[in-house]
Amino acid sequence: MMELNGDKICIAGCGSWGTALAGMLATGGRDTWLWGREQDGIGTIASLRRNERYLPGVNIPKSLNVCSDLAQALNGARFIIIAVPAQSVRDFIIRLQPLLAAGTILVNVAKGLEIGTGWRISKIYQDILGDYDYRYAVLSGPSHAEEVARQMPTAITVASDRRDIAAAVQDIMMNPFFRVYTNDDVAGVELGGALKNIFALASGISYGLGYGDNTAAALLTRGLQEMIRIGAAMGGDPRTFTGLSGIGDLVVTCGSRHSRNRRAGELIGSGCSPEQAMNEVGMVVEGIYTTRAVYDLAADIGVDMPICNACYNVLYNKADPAAEVGRLMQRDKKNETEETLYITLNEKQ
Repeated sequence: MMELNGDKICIAGCGSWGTALAGMLATGGRDTWLWGREQDGIGTIASLRRNERYLPGVNIPKSLNVCSDLAQALNGARFIIIAVPAQSVRDFIIRLQPLLAAGTILVNVAKGLEIGTGWRISKIYQDILGDYDYRYAVLSGPSHAEEVARQMPTAITVASDRRDIAAAVQDIMMNPFFRVYTNDDVAGVELGGALKNIFALASGISYGLGYGDNTAAALLTRGLQEMIRIGAAMGGDPRTFTGLSGIGDLVVTCGSRHSRNRRAGELIGSGCSPEQAMNEVGMVVEGIYTTRAVYDLAADIGVDMPICNACYNVLYNKADPAAEVGRLMQRDKKNETEETLYITLNEKQ
């Protein structure tokens, strides 16, 4: 069996986030390998020492090993950071399985739920790998690749069922501009990272319609309530959604010029179809897929998510965005804190 190298890290996926993390780790002196497919431009990244498609103008360190041979990139790696889109995770883990060494720490950085099953990413890993001897952690939080690649101060969360695994990931990732907190709520951290994309789309749609900051603030605040509501129903700790992978990720994704989900929403609010918006953005817009998965899931388990439902109607039923905003504004009267108090009291029981 292949022996693990305690210092080697493989980043699987050469998109913006995978490239930014790989560059950060290599800059810190780690034995780091970035793997990607030829069709995703890994050869160009290796020759230019830049990822001009996703991180234009950012050089990657000479010490970063870049290759398209997955077996070579994985050979001996103690940590594998999996940075493929959420809807590609299943196919990648199937490909990874025969190359995986026992005891490897797998770090998921994808943010989304699987369409069809509604599963969190960790459940996909468990479904394919079963009882195989591996360690799982999820890294999530408010962290645009464009800013991490330029060493702007960032704080993020790593969650694992095992505190020693979370601590091990924290140890390799921490540096003067990248602060990592640990958490044992895997469900909550995964859900926070996935659900916020729905509300970033909604925020973008509101700006595309010409609405202002009042509307965006209402969507963000009420979106947080929906995150807590379905997150608690799916096993997450409500407190997690008030942290970095909840409200932190929600704030940065709804408000940032770097957010692909907000940008896609703006295009849709301005009259583009979802397909046209994705083509214009030029990157995977996870919120479009997550909206569908959460809409189905919420209906199955009986959780009320009016903003998510409105997004679904716009994306998949070709509803008029302005009309959906009108329906949201004219729903039955409610008490703002009653539901939050109910969830908090239940958590304490």
